[in-house]
Amino acid sequence: DGTGHHLSAAAIVGHDGSIWAQSSNFPKCQPKEITDIMKDFDEPGHLAPTGLHLGGAKFMVIQGEPGAVIRGKKGSGGVTIKKTAQALVFGIYEEP
Repeated sequence: DGTGHHLSAAAIVGHDGSIWAQSSNFPKCQPKEITDIMKDFDEPGHLAPTGLHLGGAKFMVIQGEPGAVIRGKKGSGGVTIKKTAQALVFGIYEEP
């Protein structure tokens, strides 16, 4: 991947919050977490004041691509979320 980060968990989640696929260690998300993420895609910056929450963990929102990609940072790891026409693709990474 060129940056020293390695994917530790991943999921594909429908816009309605339904899990389409996930790795065994992907955190259990609350409906409000997915709703807030979807709102940030519609209103970029929505998550900035409170942070991005995923499975109860809080990530600091860092620059992504408004309406297309949300990035969050937590310690030496983080999360990248890509919005497609029907789903969200999550990748959680940790620095080795």
